[in-house]
Amino acid sequence: MDIYTIIFLALAVFIFLRLRNVLGQRTGNERPPYDRAARNVVHGTQDNNVVPIPGTVIDQAPLAPTADIAAPSDRWKGIAEPGTALAQGLDAIAAQDSSFDPRHFLSGARSAYEMIVLAFANGDRRALKDLLSSDVYDSFEAVIRDREKHEQKTETRFVSIDKAELVGAEGRDKFAQLTVRFVSQMISVTRDKAGTIVEGNPDKVTDITDVWTFARDTTSRDPNWKLVGTGSAH
Repeated sequence: MDIYTIIFLALAVFIFLRLRNVLGQRTGNERPPYDRAARNVVHGTQDNNVVPIPGTVIDQAPLAPTADIAAPSDRWKGIAEPGTALAQGLDAIAAQDSSFDPRHFLSGARSAYEMIVLAFANGDRRALKDLLSSDVYDSFEAVIRDREKHEQKTETRFVSIDKAELVGAEGRDKFAQLTVRFVSQMISVTRDKAGTIVEGNPDKVTDITDVWTFARDTTSRDPNWKLVGTGSAH
C-alpha cells in the first residue's frame, strides 16, 4: 500500500466523520412533534382561564393506524360497553377528532368541575365566563348577582371527588358533546352580612351528584370544552 493510497483513505475517513457530525444520526430518542396544547397545560396561558379539556392540537396530520391499536370491540374498554349508545357516541366524536381520548377528557373534566364550583361560590365572574357557554354563564351570574344584592357570601370546600364517569356522548356535524356524572363530597355554607348562616352547615359533609354536559367545536384549533348544561341530584 503506497503513500497515496494511505492519504486517500485518511481523507475518506475524515470526510465521513465530518458528514456524520453535520447531519447527525438517529438515536431513537428524538423529540416527538411539538404539541401546542400540552405546552399550554404545562406553562399556562396569560390571557385564557379555560381549563384544557382536550382535544389535542398538533401541527401535523395523524399517523396511520398501527397493529397495536385497540380493536373496535374494546376501543372504549372501561369507559363504555360495546354497542351501547355511549360507545356509538364516542365513535362519532373520534371520527370527527382523531386525537380524542375520553380518559384524558375525564381527567380535565374533574379539574374543570372543581374550578367551576369554587368560582361560582366565590363569585368569580371572569373565571366562569371563560369556562361556561353564554346561556349557562347567564344562569350562574344571576345567582351571584342575587347573593350580592342580599349581601350574602357562600363558602364551599371540596372533601373529595369520588367519581367522574361518562354517561352520554354525541358527535353531530362539527360539534361534540359529552355528559359526565360527578359524585363528590363537599361542605358549603352561605352567610349574610352579619355572618349568620342562611343556608348550609359548615360542619356537615354533603354528598352531591351533578350531571354536567360539555361541548366543543371539533373543527376549531381551540382544544377547550365549555360547560353547556347542568343538572344535579342529592
